[in-house]
Amino acid sequence: MRRLLVAVLSGFLMLNACKPVMQKNETEHLGNPVLPGWFADPTIKKFGDIYYIYATTDNEMLASGAPTVWYSNDLKNWYNYTMEIPSLNSVNLKNFWAPDIIEGDDGRYYLYFGNCQAGCNIYGYVSDTPVGPWIKLHDDDTPVIAHNYPIDGFPSLDAQFFKDDDGVIYGYWGTWVHYNSGYAVGILNNKTLDEMSASQNIPLEQTPEPFEAAYMMKKNNKYILMYSGASCHDETYNVRYSWSDSPYGPFTPGKNNPILQTNVDGTVHGPGHHSVLQDGDDYYIVYHKHDYPFTAGGLARQVCIDSLIFENDSTIKAVVPTLQGIQSPVCSDVPENIALGAKTNASSVYHLQSPDYDYKYLPEFATDDNNATMWKAANNSFPQNIVIDLGTKQKVSRVATFFEFASYYYQYKIEYSEDGESWEVFADQSSNQTSGSPMIDDNDVSARFLKVTVLGSEKTGTYAAIWNLKVYSSRFEIPLNLTNKPSNNEPGAASSKSLLVGFDLNNKDVAPNAKSIKNEGLLGGELAKRGELEIISDKETGKKVVHFKKGALVLDGIEVPKALEWNGAFSVATWVNNPEIDDRDECLASWCDRTEFYLANSYNAVHYNRSNFGAVAHLDGHFDLPYKNLPGAGDLHFIVVTFDGVVEKVYVDGKLDNAQNMLLSSSVKNATIRIGASDFGENYSGYMTSFGLYDYALSTNEILELLQTTKSFEAKVEK
Repeated sequence: MRRLLVAVLSGFLMLNACKPVMQKNETEHLGNPVLPGWFADPTIKKFGDIYYIYATTDNEMLASGAPTVWYSNDLKNWYNYTMEIPSLNSVNLKNFWAPDIIEGDDGRYYLYFGNCQAGCNIYGYVSDTPVGPWIKLHDDDTPVIAHNYPIDGFPSLDAQFFKDDDGVIYGYWGTWVHYNSGYAVGILNNKTLDEMSASQNIPLEQTPEPFEAAYMMKKNNKYILMYSGASCHDETYNVRYSWSDSPYGPFTPGKNNPILQTNVDGTVHGPGHHSVLQDGDDYYIVYHKHDYPFTAGGLARQVCIDSLIFENDSTIKAVVPTLQGIQSPVCSDVPENIALGAKTNASSVYHLQSPDYDYKYLPEFATDDNNATMWKAANNSFPQNIVIDLGTKQKVSRVATFFEFASYYYQYKIEYSEDGESWEVFADQSSNQTSGSPMIDDNDVSARFLKVTVLGSEKTGTYAAIWNLKVYSSRFEIPLNLTNKPSNNEPGAASSKSLLVGFDLNNKDVAPNAKSIKNEGLLGGELAKRGELEIISDKETGKKVVHFKKGALVLDGIEVPKALEWNGAFSVATWVNNPEIDDRDECLASWCDRTEFYLANSYNAVHYNRSNFGAVAHLDGHFDLPYKNLPGAGDLHFIVVTFDGVVEKVYVDGKLDNAQNMLLSSSVKNATIRIGASDFGENYSGYMTSFGLYDYALSTNEILELLQTTKSFEAKVEK
C-alpha cells in the first residue's frame, strides 16, 4: 500500500513538475505562427532532447536568405542560428531552398537543400552536429540529385528523405510537377548518403493536382505520400495525399483531398509545404502560411504547427488550421514573461493604406506574444523607439527582442526607468553587428518602464520592427546557446529625402543637338545621350521633348547611391507620351543590376507596357506590378511609382491605379541610372518632357503638387 501511495505521489509530482508555465492571458497552446519571422518549407526533426526546424529564409530575393536553423527544447521558445555552409567552387550560394536532414547510422548529420544557380540541383553536406559547421559530401560539387534526373528537364528541388523499417532510404522530390511528369522517387545510398539510384517518376494521375513538396511517411504498413497542390503564390495552395502499399506506388489519392487549405475567414492563407513530427502516438503537421497583410507573390511566409490525425492507416482527417496551435507536449523551464499584455507606446506607427488594406502595425503587437503581428515604425528612418509599461516596479533580469529579420543585425539600446522620465542604460547594442532571434540582453535592475530604441539595421530600407518583446525577472538556460558570427557589413544607408536625378525640359533651354542634359538632382552630373534618341521641339509651342527610339539618358560616372539598394524607398515621376503600346517591354527608368542576383524581388525598374512587367518589373510575373488601367497610347500622362519599403504604388495622372505589398532586395553594386531603357536594353519608344528619381516615397499631396508644377504640353506625334 505504501509503495502504491509513493508511486501515485511521484506521478502527481512529475505531472506538476512538467506542467508548462502558465502566463497571464495565456493558455497551454504554443500559438501560430510558431516562429517569429519569415520562413517557409519547414522540416522539423528531434535529435536528442532538442527540436530543430530547418527552413527556407523567406521574404527576400525569391526566398534566398541565409541558411538558418531554429532550435527549441519545448516547441514554444525557439532560437535562430545562421549555419556555416561552404559555397560551391564556382558559385557563391544564394539559394538555400527546402532543406531536409538525416541522422546517419554513423552518428553524423546529413543536410540536403535545393539550389538553382547552376541548374536546379539538390546538394548534400555532413556535420558532426545538427547545426554544423558543414562540409560538402562531394568536393567537386556533384549534386546528390542532379537537374534532369530522372528525366530530361526535371528540376531537382524540394527533396525529402524517408527511412523505411528495413533501413532503405527513399527520396521524393520535384516542383512544378504538374508539367514536369510527376514527382520523382529513388533510393539514397544508405552507406554514403550521397547518391541516388533506381529513380523514376510517379505518374501524375496518382497525385492529382500536384505542385511541389512531396513528403513520405508510414502508418503501420501503409505509405502515405503527402504533397502540396495548386499554387504557392496565392490562397489556392494546399496539402494533399495519396497512399500505397509500396514506397514506389502505385498510389491511390486520398478521397478527402485537400486536407489542409485556406480557412473560411482567411486567417490561415495558402498553407502548404510541410513536414510531420511524430511524438509518441501523436502526429503534428508543420507547414507555412502567408502573411497578413498579404505580400505580393506569397513570399512572406511563416511556420505553423497543428495536429495531424489519422482516421485509419490510409486516411488522414482534414487538418484544422488554428491560431492557437497545439497544446504543448513538453515541459518548459522558461519563466513568466512579465511584459505579456503590457501597455506600450512608440515614437511612430506604420499605417498601411492601399486599395486592399487599412492596417496599423501597433506598438501593443510587440507585447502580445503573437508571431503574426508586429510593431513597425512609420517609416524606415532611425532612431525609433518603443516603451513598455510593466504596471509596477519589478525586477528585470533579461530582455528578449525579436526583430523582424532574424538573420540581419539591428543596432539598438535598451533603457529602464522607474518613472518613465529618468532613464538609465540596461543594455547598449548601438554598435552591434551580430544577428539573432531573439537578441538576449541581461542585467539586474528594478524598473517599471523599458524603452528599446532602434538606431539602425544591417540592410538599407529595413524598418524598426519587432515581433515580440519579452521581459523576465529571472534568467534561464538557453538550449545549445549558440551565437552567430558578427557581420562585416556596414549598416544600411540612410535616405537623403531628395530628388537624386531629374530634368524638366519646360524649364530648360536645351539645344536639339546637345550631347547631354544637366541633372538637376542631388547627384549632379550630366545625363548623356546614348543610342537613338533626340531632343526635338514641339511644332506649335516650340518647347522641347526627348524622343526616345532605341536609346537612353545615362548618368555616367556616378554610382547609384546605396540608399536605393536592398529595400530602399524610391519614387519615379515622369511625363510621357507613348505613341504605340504593344507587347514589348518598354522601360522608363532603371537603376539596379539585374545580373547580380537575377532573382525576383532583387530588381526593380519602371515600365510602360501591357505585357510582362506592366508598371514595375521585379523579374517575375508573380511579383511585377501591372497597371489596372493602362495609360492610353498617344496621350500625355503623368506616371508616378512610389515605394516606401512596404507598399509599392503606381499613380496615373494623379490617381492611384494599383498597389501591392512588397519587400525588395535590390542590388545597385554595378548598376547605372538609365532613363528610357533598362540594363538589358528594354527600350522605351516615345516622348518624355520631365523626369524625377527620388530616394523616398512621395506622398499623395506631393504627387498632386508635382502634377501641377511640371504639367506639360502634349508632344505632337508625327504619323
